[in-house]
Amino acid sequence: MKKFAIAAATATALTLTMANAAFAQQSTQAPMTLAAGEMTKAKEATSDTWITTKVKSDLMTEKGIPGSDIKVETNKGVVSLSSTTAVTESQKKMAVDITKKIKGVKAVSADGLKAE
Repeated sequence: MKKFAIAAATATALTLTMANAAFAQQSTQAPMTLAAGEMTKAKEATSDTWITTKVKSDLMTEKGIPGSDIKVETNKGVVSLSSTTAVTESQKKMAVDITKKIKGVKAVSADGLKAE
């Protein structure tokens, strides 16, 4: 009877140890995967914000472009330029060229820029 109690206690201890190890392994992997996905989203958002800021800054400092009148939006590296005031075709082309030179810009849409 004593041998059975010792064997049962040993089996229980081993089972609990193995269960804890399995649980610990599961719980550390899932948050790491989740964290990696959240980091990717955070990097994308930061990158888009940086691109928008850089484009706006470059347009504001460029002579001959009404930078304060041009609205800049970025989504996953695609920059959209728009304006409520009319710009000339040369200003539109210059704004697109400036935007394309910025690191991280994948594409530029200037359909929202009203040309004279």
